[in-house]
Amino acid sequence: MDAAPALLTRIAHVIDSHDWDALTPLLHDDFVCRLVHTGETFDRSSWVRLNAEYPGFDRLELKDLVGAGDRAVSRAHVTGYVDDELRHYEVATFLTTRDGLAIEMTEVWADVGQSPPPGTRPAGV
Repeated sequence: MDAAPALLTRIAHVIDSHDWDALTPLLHDDFVCRLVHTGETFDRSSWVRLNAEYPGFDRLELKDLVGAGDRAVSRAHVTGYVDDELRHYEVATFLTTRDGLAIEMTEVWADVGQSPPPGTRPAGV
């Protein structure tokens, strides 16, 4: 397995295991994560803290993974509790590595089970 896909797999496993102490060593000192859906940007320590302190986080299951060399992309299914109700999310993660560590990450999150806006689908579909 190429370095970037292997690293993204490791990051997913660490997050799913809630092993927050193991997350920082996988990230480059200059690590940046951008959340496209909110417009937020996090550095290494703030991204680890966001994950570790996220209320209700339950599981992260890696579903798809592609990549080569210093780039990898994944899709994961994430569950978490909101008001004692289990919610489901999908996240696409785009990773770039440097020196064997994650240097840049972009995440795109979506709720599962949303209805398309009216008028956006052809009749009969």
